[in-house]
Amino acid sequence: MTRFVRWTALAAAAALLVGGCSGGSSDDDKGDGKGDGETSATGPSSNPPGTQGAAALPASLTSQRLDWADCEGTADSPAPSSDWQCATLKVPLDWSEPEGRTIGLALIRSEARGDKDQRIGSLLFNFGGPGGSGVSMMPLYGATVSPLRERYDLVSWDPRGVAASEGVRCRSDKAIQTAESVDATPDTAAEEAAYFKDATDFGKGCEKAAGKLLAHVSTTDTARDMDLMRQVLGDSKMHYFGISYGTELGGVYAHLFPGNVGRLVLDAVVDPSADTVGHAENQTRGFQRALDDYLKSTGQDPEQGTRKIADLLKELDANPLPTGTDRKLTQTLAVTGIVLPLYSKASWPTLTSALEAAEQGDGSELLTLADGYNERDTSGHYGTTTHSQRVISCLDDKQRPTAAETKKLLPAFEKLSPVFGPFLGWDTAGWCHDWPVAGQWDTPEVSAPGAPPVLVVGNTGDPATPYEGARKMADELGKGVGVTLTWKGEGHGAYGSGSDCVDSTVNAYLLRGTVPKDGKVCS
Repeated sequence: MTRFVRWTALAAAAALLVGGCSGGSSDDDKGDGKGDGETSATGPSSNPPGTQGAAALPASLTSQRLDWADCEGTADSPAPSSDWQCATLKVPLDWSEPEGRTIGLALIRSEARGDKDQRIGSLLFNFGGPGGSGVSMMPLYGATVSPLRERYDLVSWDPRGVAASEGVRCRSDKAIQTAESVDATPDTAAEEAAYFKDATDFGKGCEKAAGKLLAHVSTTDTARDMDLMRQVLGDSKMHYFGISYGTELGGVYAHLFPGNVGRLVLDAVVDPSADTVGHAENQTRGFQRALDDYLKSTGQDPEQGTRKIADLLKELDANPLPTGTDRKLTQTLAVTGIVLPLYSKASWPTLTSALEAAEQGDGSELLTLADGYNERDTSGHYGTTTHSQRVISCLDDKQRPTAAETKKLLPAFEKLSPVFGPFLGWDTAGWCHDWPVAGQWDTPEVSAPGAPPVLVVGNTGDPATPYEGARKMADELGKGVGVTLTWKGEGHGAYGSGSDCVDSTVNAYLLRGTVPKDGKVCS
């Protein structure tokens, strides 16, 4: 059982982000002279401002040159078009020892296509997770953000512990499929023992696979990687677009390096004030809110429709459905399958079809949706995004609720949502159970006094990162720093999702430095 995301789910993202509209008014594509943070300013510094006391970096890191070349594809990720180039950046394994062992981070870019004298610099993207591959996602998202390419090099990367950047695989495909039989909402002592044993085994697999890296994949580590990336790319300021978990990463960066902040957009915002239990509660509310909206769109009463789905899940707990293969649709897989289409309103008809099939005794469609979320292909090979997500979030999150503590919370979770509450409630205890390394914080620090305005974008119908998180992020960034933009829409994320108002506002901010009025609303 994986927590339902502080990331842009890969299969959902491909449909949601690539299918979204790039939008934007034509005026936003026109340069108006050099903007702040352009690369003609002072070059890389070995000890840039805003580093909060970080040690000076050796020239072997700050002066390295990136060897950009055609990207090579893999079995999981075909090579993108020739518009994209790839390179490797060296970063310290341990940021407290910057002259020690280094690891390589995989980068990808597409150079700005406008006039060189109008170029602002690089615009870094993180698509969420933690655990999402920027190298795989950036070319898919390129069409959506094409207006921004007039003045920016579009750049993304696989953060440490992810995919081509020392990516971690904690168990084999066979072991992953075997674990599908583990009940993520245990009802008996035996099921509970199996649930926690599976969590322990997963952690041991991660420790064996990652070694020393397991203690150095935190969000803070990645934020420091970003600032070195900024220097090596030749930018005096960090221009950044973070989505989902990428908003938490952006907030942490702004806190560590407020003096280096350029133009930052945070879309589909993680609530920085929420701890482990708080995140689970937020997501329970968010997914139930999205489910209610979905049910209303089909003419159903949300309360009755929710109860019908909860009854189906209860039946699946005792009697998994056949799927036409040797695999059955379990309760856990069914919930995962329901979650995926809630990421995008365009996918709601798929959910209707899958639920109707399940009511008729056919679990194949919900299983296909669950496989999409879990990155399982037709050959039985699984991706590793959730592995990376777990090693990063368990290093970040200090809170470790016990089974006893979680059981006390379950009635409240079920009251929030009888569909999603039990799973996300149990997940608070199981996700980082018996983890080999201690967590670093209860909540991330994102205050950024002295930073320029940061654009914080919230979507009222967002299931995975509920809308309330945007206001809380803006408040914690600080007065005069966090500027909110609201979209009254559905799905995970706002930019590129069909609102010309959102797209033109974000484009104007990034391309011209135009900061909207705090609290602007796009219908």
